[in-house]
Amino acid sequence: MKNLYKNKSLLITGGTGSFGNQYISDLSNNFNFKRALVFSRDEMKQWEMMQHFKNDKRISFVIGDVRDKERLYRCMDSVDYVVHAAATKIVPTAEYNPFETIKTNVLGAMNVIEAAIDSGVEKVVALSTDKASNPINLYGASKLAADKLFVAANNSELKNKTKFSIVRYGNVMGSRGSIIPFFLSLRDQKTLPITDKAMTRFMITLDQAIDLVNYTFSDMLGGEIYVKKIPTMKVVDIAKAINSKAKLETIGIRPGEKIHEQMIGIDDAHYTYEYKDYYKILPAINNWDKDKKRIKNGKKVSNGFIYESDNKDDLLSVGELKKWLKTYKK
Repeated sequence: MKNLYKNKSLLITGGTGSFGNQYISDLSNNFNFKRALVFSRDEMKQWEMMQHFKNDKRISFVIGDVRDKERLYRCMDSVDYVVHAAATKIVPTAEYNPFETIKTNVLGAMNVIEAAIDSGVEKVVALSTDKASNPINLYGASKLAADKLFVAANNSELKNKTKFSIVRYGNVMGSRGSIIPFFLSLRDQKTLPITDKAMTRFMITLDQAIDLVNYTFSDMLGGEIYVKKIPTMKVVDIAKAINSKAKLETIGIRPGEKIHEQMIGIDDAHYTYEYKDYYKILPAINNWDKDKKRIKNGKKVSNGFIYESDNKDDLLSVGELKKWLKTYKK
């Protein structure tokens, strides 16, 4: 896939986050591309990232916010591919700041769509979350709304050439604000706080997340939601892997949290196809779920299929997580 981005210019919204940093590093080291523009609103993160990539002249940085449509229009000029990673994503933050969450996650998605279409962008891949499936919190609901916007943006009646698809995955291992770095910051404590001892979460590495985005660019026709097959883990096992001697104190779930996460719900099963390493949810609109070009070699899942983190057949063990922690760099 080295030539996947050959002669292409890319823009990454929210490009200074954990995903953006690793994605740009992967681009720089492994792909031929014309230009990559890192678009984000955090000037300090941009400055730090700029130092790291200062020797790659193909990479440039611009301050901007997805809430600002005019700024997106300016920055998408001559861009071929967009990765939309910008989001307000911390669940309690979204619960307590709903207006701000909607402005970024929903209105920001609308701005990205309109700017991409009007600028003649070829393809847009938007990052979604397991919390968008059967959401109970505002973050998940706002991402579900964004997913619906990106799917519907492929409407052929509009005669636009821009194609939009989505990747959906679980907790990125080691990403800023997630559970692993949080527990690591407390590893020397005698007690670790656990929200609920039954809680499970999907776990994906940054490399796996990036591979899914790369594959999506190569495979997409527009409107598909790609769901990576990934292991799950008990939150108590994460704590044991980091400090097996610590006492676990149950503190209760935070506002908007689920005990188990879900990536494909029973109502999505009607439109879902299985492949070797991933699932693909096809759009329910325009009969695209029956489009052979989108289905390709996929196998239809059963109508009662649900893909959630309470999956005992694919649990990540304490030992496997310890092995991964040895490779983890803060």
